[in-house]
Amino acid sequence: MYATVDHGSHLSTLNHLVIVPGHAIWKGTTAKHVFEEDSWHLEPFQRGGGSVQAIYNHIARGVDITLEDERALLVFSGGQTKKVSTTTEGESYLRLAHASSLLPSPTNEHFPRATTEDNALDSFQNLLFSIARFHEYTGHYPSQITIVGFEIKRRRFTELHRAALRWPEEHFHYVGIDVEGEDLAPARNGERQNGWLPYVQDSYGCHDFLLAKRRARNPFNRFHPYFTSSPELAALFNWCPGQDEGGQTALYPGPLPWDK
Repeated sequence: MYATVDHGSHLSTLNHLVIVPGHAIWKGTTAKHVFEEDSWHLEPFQRGGGSVQAIYNHIARGVDITLEDERALLVFSGGQTKKVSTTTEGESYLRLAHASSLLPSPTNEHFPRATTEDNALDSFQNLLFSIARFHEYTGHYPSQITIVGFEIKRRRFTELHRAALRWPEEHFHYVGIDVEGEDLAPARNGERQNGWLPYVQDSYGCHDFLLAKRRARNPFNRFHPYFTSSPELAALFNWCPGQDEGGQTALYPGPLPWDK
C-alpha cells in the first residue's frame, strides 16, 4: 500500500499547515453561481444571511496565506456530512477554489500545495485529522498551524482544541472572518451553547452530546484512515477520558510527535 505514495522532495520542505474547516457543501462546478444559496447544501440557520460569502472568504484567505508561504500546505477539511450529497465538505471547497481561479493551476494540473481532509465531523476533528492528513500527504508533521474560520469560534480552537492536542501556543494561529453586516449576538450565543460549553465539559468530543453530533454528521458510516497513515497518533485517536482517567477533560498523557 505504501508503495503507491510518493513523498517527493517537493514536499520535504513543507512545515506550515493551513486549515480551512468546512461548514457546508458546494454543489456547483463553475464560479458563476457560487454566491447563490441554492448552489450549496446549507443548514437552515445558514440561509438568509451572509454565510455563503463568509465561507467563500475563508477559502480565499486560506489560499492567500498558502500562496504567501512557499512552505505551506493548504488543507480543506470536512467529511461527507449531508445525506443528500455524494461529496465531502473538503472536496467541495477545493473544487470551488479551482473553479473560482483562486488557486493557480500550473501546466493545467491541480496546485500541489492544496489538498483535502475528507473525514472530519466537527471542529476538533478538523484540527486533529488535518494534522494527520498533513503527515499522510508529506511524510512528516507540521511545525506551525494556521486556521481560517469564523471569528466566533476562535476561542474554541485556540483555547480548547489546541490545548487538548497539547499543540504549542506560539506555533498556532487563528484567522477569524465572520458574516458581515449581521447581528452576531444569536451566533455568539449559539456558539457558546453548542460549541464552547460542550467542549469545556468534554475536551475530546467523545461523550453524549458531542458524540451524537458526530454520528448525525456521518450518514454514510465513514471511518478515517489515519490509524494506518499516522500510527503515532493511534492512542490519541482512541483517547476518550472518563472517570477512571480523571474526568472528561483529562488531557491525553501519551507522547506526541510535536512534543519536541
